[in-house]
Formats: sequence, structure tokens, C-alpha cells
Amino acid sequence: MRIGHANFGTGQRRGIWPVLVVLLAAVLVPTACVLWFMNAAMQNERLAVRQKLTDVYRQKVQTDQNEITAFWSTRCTRTRSADARPADGPLLRSWALLLFKHLVEIGRADSVVALDSSGRAVYPQPPSAAEVAPAPNSPAWQEARRLEFEQADYDQAALAYARAAKDEGIQDSARAQAMLAEGRCLARAGKTQEALDVLLGGLSESHLQMARDAFGRNIWLDAQLYALQSMDRNDERFEPLARLLAQQVNNYGGPPIVLRSAIRGLNIPVGETLVGEALLTAPQRVFLMESLAEIQLEGVVFPTLAAERMASEYLAASQPPAKPLLVTQTAVPGIWQMGLANSEVVYLFREDKLVADLKAACKLDKPFVGITTQLELPGRRKPGKEPFLAVPASAHFPGWQLAVYVEEDPFAASAAKAESFYLAVGVSAIAVIALLAVAMASYLGRQIKLTRLKNDLIATVSHELKTPLASMRVLVDMLREGRCADPKQAGEYFDLIAKENERLSRLIDNFLTFSRMERNKHAFEFTPVDVADAVQTAVAAVGDRFSSAEARLDVDLPADLPQVWADRDAIVTVLLNLLDNAWKYSGDRKAVKVRACAADGSVCIEVSDNGVGMSRRAVTRIFDKFYQVDQTLSRKAGGCGLGLSIVKFILDAHGGTIDVKSQPGKGSTFAIRLPTADASTVRQAAR
Repeated sequence: MRIGHANFGTGQRRGIWPVLVVLLAAVLVPTACVLWFMNAAMQNERLAVRQKLTDVYRQKVQTDQNEITAFWSTRCTRTRSADARPADGPLLRSWALLLFKHLVEIGRADSVVALDSSGRAVYPQPPSAAEVAPAPNSPAWQEARRLEFEQADYDQAALAYARAAKDEGIQDSARAQAMLAEGRCLARAGKTQEALDVLLGGLSESHLQMARDAFGRNIWLDAQLYALQSMDRNDERFEPLARLLAQQVNNYGGPPIVLRSAIRGLNIPVGETLVGEALLTAPQRVFLMESLAEIQLEGVVFPTLAAERMASEYLAASQPPAKPLLVTQTAVPGIWQMGLANSEVVYLFREDKLVADLKAACKLDKPFVGITTQLELPGRRKPGKEPFLAVPASAHFPGWQLAVYVEEDPFAASAAKAESFYLAVGVSAIAVIALLAVAMASYLGRQIKLTRLKNDLIATVSHELKTPLASMRVLVDMLREGRCADPKQAGEYFDLIAKENERLSRLIDNFLTFSRMERNKHAFEFTPVDVADAVQTAVAAVGDRFSSAEARLDVDLPADLPQVWADRDAIVTVLLNLLDNAWKYSGDRKAVKVRACAADGSVCIEVSDNGVGMSRRAVTRIFDKFYQVDQTLSRKAGGCGLGLSIVKFILDAHGGTIDVKSQPGKGSTFAIRLPTADASTVRQAAR
């Protein structure tokens, strides 16, 4: 018998492992071949995709080039003002002023330098020799300056300047400078009104309004600024005078500004005074704009101030470009220049704004398929950072480049789309090869599992039945042989025999239920069941266990519990198993509570204990067949690990659920939910 059993086991192993090896070889060999061919195909696909994407990137960069060229060609278009440049002469400066203001206002450039036919700057430029008047040098003038700057006697200095202004034969420029100095001294002496009368009254004569000083500055406009600075800001004449001066400063040509005696208290003679654009040179215009900007008068702006500053800075350090239509860097950091074809004008650009305009023109701020295209200026590339692709930005920008940088590997993402087809084909082929092997392995696995389950069942049945039978046999032998003479002790032996018999009956019932579960032969008789009655039946069945002083069983059942649609005996079995577990896995002082409630169309029954509790991992497995959390504790308390699996089986058949809350050392709570026996449930069950 022993030899036959060994042969059976050896034959079983020899029957399984060769089959598994053959199945494994049948899957691995074709799979390896398919994977090798698939890998080669995907590598070729990656190369093809890389080449395709490279072509796409090159096409995108070429599109950026075309957009920059088109944008810049529009920017470089000649204007009608440029085409209307007069020959060198009196009208050339007026043309230059109008051209400067027009091009700056329409945004053609950040600043402009207008040139004459020989390439010299017409505007902005320092005053010419014709616009500069010699400084006064008469004895009266010298005396007045001595009184002002050496003795600081401003009253006497004002009188001396007044005498110098009245000298016969004095030129208008000298007369205007003397009157400006007179007003300055009166203001310093605290005689503001007298100073305003001189600055705004005497100097307003038409023949003095065109007078200039030794720096080419218009004296009449300087007088207005000095008068404004001498006034208190709360003076009602302050704001009108400031706006009047700002209007003159912003006038680059066109209709002249008409000055009238409309400002009260300014003592400007009645009549009209025409202020043309020829009054101002570029340096004086910038100075007046900056001075008025500090006043911060509401609504007064100077849109050409930044352009004036840039042009002046450029002319002080650079020369007009030698190659028109090419954007080149000037001697001023951050300023780039470009001239038109016939060199009548030079466009000036701030570097930051120029780069922003070009990026916006070709939308470089939007990455394209995992790449970034950057506009790089000559010599500005970061060391150690090489682009994937670099091409000239435009023929207009020598040295500028469009550089393509790969931010992430776009080839892997693109190739993955093409590789998915090969992968699907390979997986399908492998799946077909492995299908029969998986089916066979599944069949063998089920057989092995069934064999192991049967072995576990035999071992468990043998162990669990042997213990109560042995106990009863010992007790019966003692009673039969008369070794127990005390009637009280004999009664205790009979009680022990009854308990072991009860335990044996429960084990047999569980095994029978398990057998029916495995064979799907368990039949339930569904009827409306009184939950309170089923709970009381289960409690009564285990009541003897809680008869001691250290064991307590509390039952909390509302009077209005609805009925459930279930098999009454099955529900009692569920409750008995839960109560049995609660009693077995609690300590010496047992506290078990059963409570029920109705909610959301179902009845919930909870069984709580103060026992050993369970870990989270154990909670996920306690409904498996033959699973026991602690083998030592289970062996001591008795059981084979089928009770909770039977509970789960019965609740699934009833459409119910069971939840477990437990912590090690803090007890456990089992909550079952069963649908109520309403009319719809009864009709559905009947169908």
C-alpha cells in the first residue's frame, strides 16, 4: 500500500512537470522569434520616423524663415514721407521732423534718423552754425553777470540786465538772452510777478520768439519753462502754461500753434504768435520733455521722448550703416540699425523689442512636436548647448540664427505610434501560441488546486473530528468503568460529553454545507423572515456559553425592524458562525454585542466583540476557505476555517453584503446587510 501511494505521487509529478516544460518551450521558442523580428522592425521604424520628423522640423524652420522675411519686408517698406524728401534746402528740416514723428508713431521703428542726400543726419542732430547765436559780450552784460554770479545781488543784476537789453543796436538774440537773465534774477530775488511779466510778456514779441542762444536753444521756450518753474503749482496759471508748453514741444510740424492772450495774468500781448517747428533743436526738445514729464500733469504725454533719446545716443556714438537693408548692431549696446535702399532714413530698434517682434511674427513661443525654436543673436549662444538644427534667420539679419533644440525625445513618442502596430501583431501571434498552453495550464492548475483542497479537507476533517471523539471516548470509558463515584463530577462529565457532541455536530454541519457549496447543490427556501426572531434563535443557541459572570452578550433589536427576504435557517447559520467566532476569539472577559437597524431598503445586523482583532491583511483573506489568522489560536479555540467562507457564500446567495472593521487587540465588528422583503422583492423572487 505504501509503495503504491509513492508510485502514484511520483507518477503525478512526472505527469505534470514534463507537460509544463513542453508547454513552456512551445511558448518561449516562437515568442523569442516573434520578438526578434518585431524588434528589428521597430528599429527600422524608429530610423524612418526620425528622418520624417527631421524633414518636418526643417520645413517648420523654413516656414519661420519665410515669416520673418515677410514680416521684415513689410517693416522695411518705404513710406510716402520718405519718398517725398525734398532737395537739400530750407524744407529738408521740416521733412525730417515730419518723417521722424510719423515713423515713430506708426511703430515702424523705435527711433529714426533722417538723412540728407550726402548721408548726414538732418534730424535729430546738434544745432547747426546758422542756429547758434554769439553770446552777449557788452560791458553792460559783463557788469550784470558780475552782480549775479559774484556778488549775488539779484536786484541790481536784474536792473543791469534790463539796461543791457535796451542798448541800441543790440541783436535780437542778445536782447532775448538779457531779458531771460533779467527774469531769472527777479525770480531769485523773490519778485515772481515781475519775473513773469518779463519772461512771458517782454519775450512774447514776435521778433524775439525766434531768438536763440549760444547753444542753439530757443530762448522764448526756455523762458516759458523757467516761468513755469518759478510758479507755485497751486497757481491758476500753472496748468494752462504747462499744457501750452507741452503742446509746443510735441509739435513737429504741420499747422503752427497759435498762442493767444487767453491765459489770465500771463500778460502776453493781445494778438497771435505763430510757433513753428523750427523753434526747437533735438537736444532742447528732449530737455523740455524731460522737465515737463517730471511735473506729471494728467493727460500730458510725450510719445516721442524715448525715440529722441535713442536717436541722440545713437548719433553720439555711431554712423549710418554702410550696407542698407541689413540689420546691424550699433556702437550703443542694445540698439540695432537698418537703412533704406537710398539712405534717406535710418531705422533704430531696441534689441528686446526687436527680438519680441520677430518671435511673435513666426510664433516661436509655441513649441512644435517636442522641440523649441529659438532666435539667437550673433555670438549669444550658450556654451555647451548645441542645437539640433540651426539655419540663418533671414537675409536681412546677418549672423542671426533660428536654432532648433530638442526638449525631449520626440522620436520615441512618434515611433511608438508606428510600433504599436507591430506590437499588436506580435502580441496577437504570441497570444495565439500561448492560448492552448494557458488553457492547459489553467486546467492543470484547477486539478492541482482541487487535489490540494481535497487533501486539506481530509486532513482537517481527520483532525477536527478526532479531537472531540477522543475526548468523548475518554469520558465514556471513565464513566463506564465506574471510576467516577461522585454524582456531581459525573454530571460535569456528561456536560462535557454534550458540549463535545455539540461541537462535533457543528463541524459536521459545516463540512456538509461546504460540500454542498462546492457542488452547487445548496438550495435555499426564500420567505419573509423576521430578523428579530432569527437573531433571538441564534442567541438562544449560544446562550449557555455566556452564562458565566465573565461573559456578556448584549442584544439591541428595534421593535420596528422590517422583514427580509431570505432562508431563515441560513440566516441563523450565518449568525451562529459570527457569534461562535466572537466567543472563540475573545479573551477571558468576553463582551459581545448584537444590534440591528434598518436603512436604505436593507437591514443591517452587527456582531461586535472585544477579542484579539485582525490586521488589514488578514481582513482581506478571512473569507477564503480553510484560512485561519492564527493557527495556534485556532487550534486552541477549535475550528477549521470554513465558518466565514460559509457566511460569505450564504450572503452572496441572498444578495447581501458583509463588512469587517477590526484592529489588532481592539476587537472586530462584522456587519451584514440583507434586502428587505418588500413587494417588489417578492415578485422578483417569484419570477
